[in-house]
Amino acid sequence: MASAFWDQVKASGLEVPADRPLKELTAELTAMLGSSDPGRRDHTAFEVLAAWTARGVYDDLLSGLGDGMAAGLDQGLGERHTDTVFRRTFSARMLAVCLERDNAQHLLAGAQVLTWGDHLASWLLREQDLRAHVPTRGWANALGYGADALGALADSPHFGLPELTVLLDVLAERLLLPGDGAVLNGEPDRLAAAAMRIVQRDLVPAAVLEGWVARIALGSRPEAHSPSDPYGRALLPQAFLRSLYLRLTLSRRRPSTRADLLLALVDGLRSSNPDLDAPTSRTP
Repeated sequence: MASAFWDQVKASGLEVPADRPLKELTAELTAMLGSSDPGRRDHTAFEVLAAWTARGVYDDLLSGLGDGMAAGLDQGLGERHTDTVFRRTFSARMLAVCLERDNAQHLLAGAQVLTWGDHLASWLLREQDLRAHVPTRGWANALGYGADALGALADSPHFGLPELTVLLDVLAERLLLPGDGAVLNGEPDRLAAAAMRIVQRDLVPAAVLEGWVARIALGSRPEAHSPSDPYGRALLPQAFLRSLYLRLTLSRRRPSTRADLLLALVDGLRSSNPDLDAPTSRTP
């Protein structure tokens, strides 16, 4: 019955139904964000909520909608390989939508955005389930959706130098946390895209960016990790540094710190790849 109702909403071009209160509809959609069924979660709940947010349906209610999503970041936090991950990651995905709406329309108080930022940072650093695509259940993608949310925060007019510096710290800490070396589904590129949005604000001094890159490079040296798997924890930060270098090189939006940051990235990649210039060994 519920599925047929939402199929009708989608068939109508995602018009808001007039026969049910918006609060009731929103509560139902929010609950569906935690579904293990990608049809209900991705193609109904998220699709409808994102469209209504972009159309301004929630403009007077955006604070409450985002608060509900921030609360969802805590559900089952700390669990691994359970279905609670979907409620957390799709809450982050929807928070990014709310933030982008505020970036465009300036609907929220600064304190509200800062509170959401604190929730997002805390969740991303504590998230233990880094699966990207889950067989039969679809995308969980904590690092990808988390990166998108950080990028939306980076563009917020409520974020200045102190807040952007905190976002850089969050990115560095997440990159260097023990994990499963998640790099197979575009995670480093999504994280690098978030970093680019911070850099392109042109508020963070070159000296801060250089120290930040050096911190990531130091933690991505293979010899700094377990001899049983010397490269596992280095995969994500190494791929991130390479992706950020490529984005900074190719982007038409060139921040004033571009030249200094490129040099820092080259130095970081060189220092964390000591065998870069070593002769290539050949087997018979």
